[in-house]
Amino acid sequence: MPKQPAVYILASRRNGTLYVGVTRDPVRRVWEHKQDLVEGFTKKYRVHRLVYVELHADMAEAILREKRIKKWNREWKIALIEKSNPEWNDLWPHMR
Repeated sequence: MPKQPAVYILASRRNGTLYVGVTRDPVRRVWEHKQDLVEGFTKKYRVHRLVYVELHADMAEAILREKRIKKWNREWKIALIEKSNPEWNDLWPHMR
């Protein structure tokens, strides 16, 4: 996957703890989360399963989308994940 602005959602497990993030380099950033190189929420709560990725044309657009998704209630976030990934599979192997 090329470097491209993206919004992503990590989960601890199916219907578990969720984390919404934004990055310019999804492969690098998700790898950092998986290796516990990112101090904070994902490391503390073991949120490492990539369950959703949304690519964007530019970073400003991606940041705006991330902010909107973060304001959503949990049910909407789960519906977004399940629309494209109903089994909550870890998408990480498909990114490299």
